[in-house]
Amino acid sequence: MNITSPKTTVNKSAQELFDLLTDVKNFERLMPDSISKFEVLEEGKFIFALKGMPEITLQLKEMQAPNKIVLGAAGDKLPFTLTADINEIAENKSEAQLTFEGDFNPMMAMMIKGPITSFIGTLSEKMGQL
Repeated sequence: MNITSPKTTVNKSAQELFDLLTDVKNFERLMPDSISKFEVLEEGKFIFALKGMPEITLQLKEMQAPNKIVLGAAGDKLPFTLTADINEIAENKSEAQLTFEGDFNPMMAMMIKGPITSFIGTLSEKMGQL
């Protein structure tokens, strides 16, 4: 399953946005209002839960400054990645796009596609407000 957010313009340079997103505690600012838990477990790793959804642990898997950040599931139960692609479009302006990729059976994919699409959209929208 592959879900891509719309491109979002952020009033920060690509390096500033990259630095902000590689400090995982900043993801709390991007979370939907329905968040019921957010906790940094260690550097580069955090756990969160949305109301009515199971807890998800994400950790930094790959970083290519200042253009790409890959977060992945810390467990094997739901294997997926969340990638932020960042492109500088002006001195203090960049464009970001989020891509969710997961390997799920068809039943699971059908159940989570709506909530994940909404979640990715909220992250993207709040990133534009940074």
